[in-house]
Amino acid sequence: MEKTIYTAEYARLLELLRETREQANVTQTELAERIGRSQSFVTKFERGDRRLDAIQLRTICQALGTDLVSFVAELERRLTKRG
Repeated sequence: MEKTIYTAEYARLLELLRETREQANVTQTELAERIGRSQSFVTKFERGDRRLDAIQLRTICQALGTDLVSFVAELERRLTKRG
């Protein structure tokens, strides 16, 4: 089994994370401040250099004004749509 960080699905997750941040008009630095981490932490997970766990993803979603369920529903929609 391929490591999920290298899959097309994981790339779509990262794409959605960046889009969600940008739609919220939040910079990487602002997001880092909101979640109590460094800006490099945000850069690393957005580039796919660092893997997020479910709790970290939930915290990021909340900091961007959404919830984990809505985020995952959108991810699932995109994964299903793109095939």
